[in-house]
Formats: sequence, structure tokens, C-alpha cells
Amino acid sequence: MPQPSSPPALELRGLTKSFDRPAVAGLDLSLRAGEFYGLLGPNGAGKTTTLRMVAGLIRPDAGSVRICGIDALDDPVSAKRLVAWVSDEPMIYDKLTPREYLEFVAGLWGMDPRDGEAEADALLARLGLFGEAGRRCEGLSKGMRQKVALAGALIHRPRLIILDEPLTGLDAAAARNVKDVLLSRVAAGATVVMTTHILEVAERMAERIGVIAAGRLVAEGTLDELRTRVGRGGTSLEEVFLDLVGAGREMPAGDLAKAGLETGDLAA
Repeated sequence: MPQPSSPPALELRGLTKSFDRPAVAGLDLSLRAGEFYGLLGPNGAGKTTTLRMVAGLIRPDAGSVRICGIDALDDPVSAKRLVAWVSDEPMIYDKLTPREYLEFVAGLWGMDPRDGEAEADALLARLGLFGEAGRRCEGLSKGMRQKVALAGALIHRPRLIILDEPLTGLDAAAARNVKDVLLSRVAAGATVVMTTHILEVAERMAERIGVIAAGRLVAEGTLDELRTRVGRGGTSLEEVFLDLVGAGREMPAGDLAKAGLETGDLAA
């Protein structure tokens, strides 16, 4: 008998949120397990609001969020056990060392202490933090703190990893460490959804790319599929993106200030 297919790692239907104006307007999105997905859009498009609703930090006005088949609005505790959330501003305990912080977070997840220690050491090594493991976090640079926050989010081996500008403040070597860790998690079956203003990162890492504007998904697919849609075969993601959000023809190539984007590549 054929095996039933696994549910999407993330499924959004009609997701809606307004503040003083609509931020997310009936968004539909589906991500499969083991996928690296880039969520792109100009400033104010609704990217961060969407990810905060997925992570359970804010509640949508309407619509549904399902994580690995779990209704995240009806059963938020079960859904959050499967999720990691990393924002562009690291949120860690300054008075703890990186190792203490990771072991503390592992304890919050109910991990066996020996497993937590082993996973902490592995993440510290993979992210280039082993030499800083005994320093208080208050003395670390922003880039190091960002890597500690990422390690804390990954320590329980989540199935859905949500990243909002994860490479902010990282130098080239640190960005390479982070990319390698994320790609290894995807290879092991986890799903990553990431926003970034560094388009070359999305171009190199994401299997599929979704472009949102004014809280709606305006295009989705592989880079080649998006190129076909705008009739720009072989062109960069920058040109494709600008065409999709309606700015490509009017904006000189490389001038992304109005779209809130960067094209500098942090690491090859």
C-alpha cells in the first residue's frame, strides 16, 4: 500500500493581520519538509509580521497556521515544540556564558542534561564559538551574540526554523558558519524559512523563493521559474525581484535603497 504523504512543514491559509493598516492580507503559503525557503519583499511587505504569527508571538486576525500538521492556533504549545525563532536582534542572557545559556535553554526544553551538553558543544564548535564558550555574553560582539541566539534556537533540533535576517552583523567567516549549520539541518530533514535583504544569500541558499508585497504573495518558485515568469532568463535575483515588486524598470540597476535591499554577498 502507498504510504501517506507527510503534512507540510508549514501551511498558511488566509493569514491576515492589521495594525493601523493591513500588514498581511490573506496570505497562503505551503512549505514542505526538508526545504530551504526564502521569503523576500520590500520593507513593510509583511515578512516579519508573517513570521511572528507563525512563531506564535502575535495572533492573526484571521486565517490558519499549521506546523507539521498541528493547528498552531488551537494547540500552540505542541506547535512551538517543533519551532525555532531567530530575529535580527539577539535575545540572550548577558550574565551567562554561551555554554551556560545553551545548557539553560536545553533544560527548558526538557532535554537530558548529557544530551544538552553534547548538543551545546557541537553547536559551539560548528558556529566558531568554542573559544568564547566561557565568556559572559555581555562581552561578546553583536555577531557572536547572534550566533549564540541561533545556537539556542537550534539546540532542541526543531523541525521548522524561522529566521528573520539571520546574517545581520555577521562577518564573512561567521556567515559561512551559519550557512553551513542551516544547510546541514535542511539535509537532515528540517525546514528553514528565512527573510533576508541580501539577495545573493537567497539566490545561493533557497530552493524556492516567495516574494510578498503589501501582505500578499505575488510570486513563488525556484529562481529559474521566477526568471521565466518575468521573461528574464539567466538574470540575477535582484532584477527578477525588482520586476516582481513593480520597481525594476524605474529603478537603476543596483540602486535598492527604496526597496530596502542589499546585494553585498557576505560569503562565497
